[in-house]
Amino acid sequence: MARIDITIKIAGEAGQGLQTMGQLLSKAFARKGLNVFANQALQSRIRGGHNCFQLRVSTERVLAPACATDILIALDEESLAHTQELTESSITIFDGTGKYKTLSHTTAKIAESRRRRRFSCSTLVKLKVERGLSLDIPLEKIAKESGGNKLMSNTVGLAAVLGILELDINVLFDLIRESFGAKGKEIAEANIKVAQAGYNFTYRKIPGKRLPSLKEISGAKKMLIGGSEAIALGALACGCKFISAYPMSPSTGIMTYLASKANQFGIVVEQSEDEIASINIALGASYAGVRAMTASSGGGFALMVEGLSLSGMTETPLVIVDAQRPGPATGLPTRTAQEDLEYVIFCGHGEFPRAVLAPRTIEDAFYATVKAFNLADKYQIPVIILSDQLMADSLLTIDELDIDSIKIERNILSNEELKEIKEYKRYRFTESGISPRVLPGNPYGLVVVDSDEHDEEGHITEDVDYTRPQMVLKRNRKNIGLLKEMAPPLRYGPQHAKNILVGWGSSYGALKEAVDILNAENEQVCLFHFNELWPLNKEYFDFLERGEFVCVAENNFRGQFAHLITATTGRIIENRINKFNGLPFCASEIVVEYRKLLNA
Repeated sequence: MARIDITIKIAGEAGQGLQTMGQLLSKAFARKGLNVFANQALQSRIRGGHNCFQLRVSTERVLAPACATDILIALDEESLAHTQELTESSITIFDGTGKYKTLSHTTAKIAESRRRRRFSCSTLVKLKVERGLSLDIPLEKIAKESGGNKLMSNTVGLAAVLGILELDINVLFDLIRESFGAKGKEIAEANIKVAQAGYNFTYRKIPGKRLPSLKEISGAKKMLIGGSEAIALGALACGCKFISAYPMSPSTGIMTYLASKANQFGIVVEQSEDEIASINIALGASYAGVRAMTASSGGGFALMVEGLSLSGMTETPLVIVDAQRPGPATGLPTRTAQEDLEYVIFCGHGEFPRAVLAPRTIEDAFYATVKAFNLADKYQIPVIILSDQLMADSLLTIDELDIDSIKIERNILSNEELKEIKEYKRYRFTESGISPRVLPGNPYGLVVVDSDEHDEEGHITEDVDYTRPQMVLKRNRKNIGLLKEMAPPLRYGPQHAKNILVGWGSSYGALKEAVDILNAENEQVCLFHFNELWPLNKEYFDFLERGEFVCVAENNFRGQFAHLITATTGRIIENRINKFNGLPFCASEIVVEYRKLLNA
């Protein structure tokens, strides 16, 4: 069977139900065994502003958004700006009985609007007129005539998409019934009638064979999971019992998901008054012995920095999620970026060890969270998980999560073990730098913790001749063990390729696909992709010696990971692909920029 790869974009204003439509479509495809990657582009407004929900459905696994759009559902005039992403076989669905009369009329309005803003748009208008097929579907009219109301017009649009692709409509019926439940049976049945009408309007009625049919598709159901959910599930799987956080997009989904599972899993969720309180409350919970975490974005993480250093001095384990968005200050609060890497590695007063992990996929985020908790407990350090808006707000289909592989490693001495220690010292000097940890309030050893410099027992000290330097050495000796814990980069592509792409974190899907495109055209390129970023093991960069052309791709301006490579290896990486407009990479633009650099 030939590969099927279709991108559907639902565009309109906030409040028009884009997210609900996108999630329902994603679930429908997932239940038929298809692979889905869905992401959102949002404006930071409660209502209004141009938003879009894009989902990519394929018979093979996809991990990044595509640049081209195959089906565009345009719910308002501004949505038709996306017609520049269409191809000759694309289809645009719009309601010509609503705010605008015809596609050409709306295109003209957009063109005039852009001229007033001094944008050059002659080429754009030409693309809009010539590309793809425009379907004027009276969404509201169909909804009303089918026994519903205008609020159900989105259901018509969803069903129309399934009709175009000839996917079994019953999967949508099941989802509608589940969404409304027994209490909303009448509403559910009305939506089903409306959906059937929308489906009938487009089913086998598109002139010419434009998009592949999904009629024969039927596979095992797949799990549809979001990035924030994956991190939250990882925390639950490895025994996290406490999270304190202040809502800050795009991290908030972690806290809200854990709150929804609080009773089931016995986890305490505390919405604190600010991020300063968040980290300190979490540190208190961790000191008392429970696995604890906090989550924010870059601006909130900035308020946590004093608490981060407190974790370093008291050697209290803590997991912190920084879901990155473009800065500085408030920046673009609903867009994506990889701008906090150097910040989370080097911030904090004083010198103390930490680990930084950056999951490469939503599925990887689950396992990375488990490792973060285990590292935090073993080395008694803060561990930072770098997510971003792309990962946090996207959806991915997976087969299952391997819960049986999860190992919970607390590294806390039991009372029986503590009984055998004649003189317990919380900060005992050790060769590994890891001191024995017990819980406060136990009957056999006194636990003393202080934010000032302290001796082995935890008491404040001003001994600068011996204790202070020995404590600094002890804490930072943990980096030796941590280096061995950091996983090597994932290598993808031809074994002997001399041209190399390098990336980290959520860029993996686009980079992997870019490598596939390049190698399909016999360009011999491989990818080295990192998801464990600090401490950085110099031994993992031996590929730099073999590479003839090395290029680092990042969602930031300065090339922060390229800087880290230089600091670690002494090798300056001059070839860089940097995107910093708040949008994620797609594979085709990486290919274009890669070729520009290579030819230059």
